[in-house]
Amino acid sequence: MFPMTPIAAALALLICTSALAAPTAGAPGASNLLAQAKGLPAGFTDHFFDVPLAVRVDLDEQPLGEALIVLSRDDRVTLIEFTDTGDSKVPAATRDTWQALLEKGLALGACTQSCPEELVSAFYNLENSQLSIITQNVERGGDAPRFHELPEGGSRGLIINNQLNLNGGQQEDLGGRYGLQASASLGNWSQVLNLQLARQSGDAEQLRHAIHELYTQRELEGQFLRLGHFTPNSDGLTRQLRSFGASPDTALGVMYGSSDTLAINNSKPSVYPIYVTANRQAAVEIYRNGLLINTQAVAAGLQTLDTRPLPGGIYEVEVRLVEDGQTVATTQELVYKPSNWRNSEDPWRYNLFAGRETKLFSNWDDQASGAITAGASLNYLVHPRVILGLSARQVREQLQYGGSVDWTVANNASVFANVYQTKEHGTGMDLQGLYSFGATNLVFSHNRSWLDTRDTYETLPDGTRLRRNTFVGQNSSTALSINHRVDAKNSWNTRIFHSEGNVQGAGIDMSWSRRDRLFGSDANWRFSVFDRPATSGTDNQRNRGIDVSLSLALGSDGRQISGSVGSRTARDGGRDNNASVTYRQDLSHHVLQSVSATAITDTYGVGLSGTASFSTDTVNGDGFVQRSSYNGNLTGGLNLNSTFVAGADKMLLTSQYHGDGAGMIVDLETDLDAITLRADDLGGSSTLLHPGRNYLPLSAYKSSTVSFDFEGNYPPAANIQPARSNYHLNKGGVDYRKVTVMKTVTVLGRLLDEQGEPLRGHHLINHASRGVSEVDGFFSMEMSASAPTLEVRYRNQLLCQFRLDTANVPNENDVLMIGDLRCTPDTLADTTSSAETAG
Repeated sequence: MFPMTPIAAALALLICTSALAAPTAGAPGASNLLAQAKGLPAGFTDHFFDVPLAVRVDLDEQPLGEALIVLSRDDRVTLIEFTDTGDSKVPAATRDTWQALLEKGLALGACTQSCPEELVSAFYNLENSQLSIITQNVERGGDAPRFHELPEGGSRGLIINNQLNLNGGQQEDLGGRYGLQASASLGNWSQVLNLQLARQSGDAEQLRHAIHELYTQRELEGQFLRLGHFTPNSDGLTRQLRSFGASPDTALGVMYGSSDTLAINNSKPSVYPIYVTANRQAAVEIYRNGLLINTQAVAAGLQTLDTRPLPGGIYEVEVRLVEDGQTVATTQELVYKPSNWRNSEDPWRYNLFAGRETKLFSNWDDQASGAITAGASLNYLVHPRVILGLSARQVREQLQYGGSVDWTVANNASVFANVYQTKEHGTGMDLQGLYSFGATNLVFSHNRSWLDTRDTYETLPDGTRLRRNTFVGQNSSTALSINHRVDAKNSWNTRIFHSEGNVQGAGIDMSWSRRDRLFGSDANWRFSVFDRPATSGTDNQRNRGIDVSLSLALGSDGRQISGSVGSRTARDGGRDNNASVTYRQDLSHHVLQSVSATAITDTYGVGLSGTASFSTDTVNGDGFVQRSSYNGNLTGGLNLNSTFVAGADKMLLTSQYHGDGAGMIVDLETDLDAITLRADDLGGSSTLLHPGRNYLPLSAYKSSTVSFDFEGNYPPAANIQPARSNYHLNKGGVDYRKVTVMKTVTVLGRLLDEQGEPLRGHHLINHASRGVSEVDGFFSMEMSASAPTLEVRYRNQLLCQFRLDTANVPNENDVLMIGDLRCTPDTLADTTSSAETAG
């Protein structure tokens, strides 16, 4: 950024004075820059043309950003750099397009031919230092678009996530699972593959395998279309409906339904407004879960708050009215902005599928195959507080029906009920309720099923009908949970439940939690008592007990110790007094991410366990080893995760995974010894990049920008090229970028012509940055330390080039004093010449 000189400051003051004294000189109707400059005092015109000026840039009456520009007497404007774009809502991709055009120079006035980006006119207003750009889109605002556009020409890429889970012990064989989940992009269609290989521990059967998904899908505006081998589900519905009995395995067919994948999350107000009444001018603070999420200024009187900036969803907030620095009122309000259903004019949401039950590369004998299957599910928005649901499916020659209602009874109460039936199998129901008052939350749930499978048969390939295992009876479960927050440090929870069926009886769990300070460290206490129904694990005796636990953070370096003591019912029905202690250490800048060790003592003896999590550039995972206090047997497990990414003729293996989106392969090249970049996706994610090849997970479908900056508060003297990059990818798409970080030095000098006269308003360009010479020819800019070259341009003409001999130039704290540079024709011919120092 160019510092404002005393002359520039005086010029700004005189501009404001001349605008008041002679308003016609700076009026927007002035024909050109010379006409506007007539109002300037004699001698100041030289400090208006061909020098850096700080201005505000608007595009179609919307702020584009604060910038440094250069104006020339032939009515042209050239951009040096944008200095601040924080207040601009113009997409970064649009700003980058206009930045490239302005850096080349743009003629002011009306555009009559070869108009870039539908340009109509560009005008600079001397009175308020504003550059205004008008295009043909200025009057096309209208309603904001509801959906993202798909990438033009589509995208290509492949993302394969590999998961390996192993478990075993002394008394059992090794078991495990390998899962492969792949997403790819071909044009505007996305492809999905889900392959599973599994072998249960102790299972003598062969390795089981199946492909659960192999389909292609196209996202449309508000709908999706799926073709191939898939598991029928309820994608696109606001409320997922349950079914009873046999669930659909896999089918070869087509699915069509509602989709919010391309929906733009535009700022919308809450369905129910929030009111405040202020006695005088005041401020409103809005808190969610104790965190400030928005603040607004309000005038005296009754008024509604602007809920558009608040996050989507249905949640409670605390609204505080602050007058003269004091909180005078606090209320609990409900924000009702359903995340995936905002348009009440489009109340239907649906899902349809049809196909043939089939299995692919599967040796699961109980997986259905051959029968026709079809189904339909829908939601209907009766009222912003009421959603009805219906479903009907035919699976394994059985008809399944279901219905539901989701009712927000009041701001602090809601009910959800679901009833479902499967022919020749049974009927089931669910009921859930939520009620909140003050600092207390009540959650009630009840589910019940009536089973009768006497008429359920299985038909073999030869037509033989076999009766399956039959059951006649009912199961039910009822629970009431109460959570009460006493104050900022204390809370208690109670859960009362009763069940019939496999588990019989009633039970209760009660706990009290407290956050505190102990020995100067953060501590969490928990005291709990319980009385639970009898099970085979307690020799059919009720499980009664008590437990006291303490977790203590030891300093700020990731150390933590926790312990517990308690009593419970033992496996033989007696008392099991137990205690445990755990030590955990989080690690940074290490392959190991965390390690922990636990020792347990109970009625049967001493048990030990240890866990560790780790991460490398190509794989991450965790593992554990346990020794049982009951029989001394050792067991263990290991989980590994790695992702293969390919796109734009590049590929890599990485430990990062982003299965529902897209990605970018980034090659980071630098001449610095050790650096770390932070890549910020405007879609919300952030990733650290290191020299070499990196993977950057990105948001799919949304056209956005990823920016690159140095990690930490003390960035090195270096330049990042490019500082940001645009992307627009389909799900499964993978893009590629090369980012270069160059060590830079600051150069100070003066630009002269052949006669030794200062050259003003000339652009100096280097690999790392660009600058403009002042009225007296002086300039200051960043230059690549490894490529110390400068080229001088004026009105898009290359005048001369220099290659600086940095070894023989005075250097003061990484600032090179290069003196005078004479721009002559021979410096253009000999690009390797050193800078000429002239006094």
